Amino acid sequence: MGDSPLVWAARNGHEAVVELLLGRADIDPNKLGEDGHTPLLLAAGNGHEGVVKLLLGRDDVNPDELAEGGQTALMWAACGGYEGIVKMFLGRDDVNPDQPDEDGETPLGWAAWSGHEGVVKVLLDQSDIDPDRPSEVGQTPLMLAASSGREKVVKILLGRDDVNPDSSDNRGQTALSCAAENGHVGVVEILLGRNDVNPNKPDKHGQTPLWYALRGDHARVVALLQPPTVATHSTV
Repeated sequence: MGDSPLVWAARNGHEAVVELLLGRADIDPNKLGEDGHTPLLLAAGNGHEGVVKLLLGRDDVNPDELAEGGQTALMWAACGGYEGIVKMFLGRDDVNPDQPDEDGETPLGWAAWSGHEGVVKVLLDQSDIDPDRPSEVGQTPLMLAASSGREKVVKILLGRDDVNPDSSDNRGQTALSCAAENGHVGVVEILLGRNDVNPNKPDKHGQTPLWYALRGDHARVVALLQPPTVATHSTV
């Protein structure tokens, strides 16, 4: 399969084997696996904190190396919700906590999409992270959290003054329309509770959050977005 013993040991979290292999002069600690991922990225993405610590202790391991797709070990740890590993990376000066992948997604975006509140909070504590940074398609961490129905993460992000709750992506969709499209009732309720969210904001094709809810047949979201019917009385 083209994978080295170190790649196998790192992926599976075998600290003793990793330490043994790293003690050899003929072992390359950065040698990519068949899938284009480093031992460090594989250990971080699988939550193997001990192995990550061993690899980060090497001067010849780049903790911010980009794998295929422009992903870093920090991104994988953030996506997996491994808070301890994320803190390890953030404690280093040679790691960019806001490094985007080839799609423009940052570690914060990955954590927001996956719903890891603890990791989101840790990342937001970093002064050099933009909590409203859009991806290549214009989606912010808030939009990603709204799309996947992560209510707690949505609340955390909305608690920031530097997050625009009504910004639009490249298609003109907002966090509200993303939540409506996917039928996430709780997120829709949270966003509708704000004065700075336009419930009728259309995208570039004129389609509103209500339109997306109707298309998805999300009855509860439709009920939230549907304007109240005004009763009329005729006189005879």
